[in-house]
Amino acid sequence: MEKMEKAVITVIGKDMVGILAQVSNMCAEKDVNVLEVTQSILQDVFVMVMLVDITKATVEVGDLADEFNALGEKLNLKIHVMHEDIFNSMHRI
Repeated sequence: MEKMEKAVITVIGKDMVGILAQVSNMCAEKDVNVLEVTQSILQDVFVMVMLVDITKATVEVGDLADEFNALGEKLNLKIHVMHEDIFNSMHRI
C-alpha cells in the first residue's frame, strides 16, 4: 500500500459566497481529496485550513500551488498550498 501524501491549503480573505465551493471544486478537478476542513469568519475575514490527500493528484504540489495562487488572485484571496512534510518541519519545536 502506498504512503498517503498530504498537503495543507490555507485561504484568507474578505468573506464572500462560494469560497469553499471554488476551492473544493479545484481540488476535485485535480483529484485532490479533502480530508479535513476548518473555517472561521473573523469579523468579515474568511479563514480556512484544509488537509488534503495529494497521493493521486493529477499535478505536482508546486503546480497545484501555482493554480491555487492564480485562483486566489482572481478571487482577491490569499491561497497557499504546502506539502505536509514542509508544514510539519516548519512547525516542529
